[in-house]
Amino acid sequence: MILALLALTMAGAAAQERPLPDFDAFAARVKNRLATDEERQSGYMFVERRTEERLDASGRPQVDSVKVFEVYPGLPGEDRYRRLIEEDGKPVPPDTLARQDRERRQKVEAYARKSSSDAERQQNAQRFERQRQRYRAAVDDLFRLYTMHLVGRESVEGHDTIVGTLTPKAGVKPLTDDGAMMVHFKARAWISESDAELVRVNIEAIDDLSFGWGLLARVHKGAVVTYQRRKVDDETWLPAKVTWTGSARVLLMKQLRRQGMSEFSGYRKFGVDTSTTYTGVTAARP
Repeated sequence: MILALLALTMAGAAAQERPLPDFDAFAARVKNRLATDEERQSGYMFVERRTEERLDASGRPQVDSVKVFEVYPGLPGEDRYRRLIEEDGKPVPPDTLARQDRERRQKVEAYARKSSSDAERQQNAQRFERQRQRYRAAVDDLFRLYTMHLVGRESVEGHDTIVGTLTPKAGVKPLTDDGAMMVHFKARAWISESDAELVRVNIEAIDDLSFGWGLLARVHKGAVVTYQRRKVDDETWLPAKVTWTGSARVLLMKQLRRQGMSEFSGYRKFGVDTSTTYTGVTAARP
């Protein structure tokens, strides 16, 4: 054990002795590889386990709910289809699943009839392009709004990563709605050195953030989100876990202290012939 620890220590020291990559070249690789998880997950079905907890006055967690979903690609212009299969440790009854599947199938069939026209296909293509343009503009804003530094190397689940810090620049105004949200947060990111892919990021609110002009909700300074990806089938980096914790005031009255976690697993590529679920119950083809 002592020899193993010594070897790990020496390996870590050697990694730190290697010079960090050139910032401009590495940042360009990372920027080129950035893509939304909506886009990355669009070709997959997977399982999501979502846990939400409230914190009491002493900070002890009290479980509110645990839900398990089978998740499928959504129809154009909509979110992914989440098929609830378990809630608070209890499987969803088969008749409820059958009803969900029937309703989903009807929706898909109605969409198929509607989207057969050239005009509808063109509208879908235009909608998709607008989403891509918005995302590209947000990425450009990210690199414009933040001061970024490469600060070291660390191993994350066996992958060599470059660690970077992101701090909002003073006096730089965002050009996008997404950028207006970004400036309220700082971050620490772990990037795969070989793939230039985001492996992990910790995001922290540096001031209070209001929604609906402060009338709907206010997220308080110090709220933290940790986001982690995992390389699936030695091919694509996909979400593995998201955790969050913080306090918020809702409708200017009730203050909530909450934390939660979403875990993603069981990724399988989804195609037009995919028609069964993980549980073996026939499902609609999203």
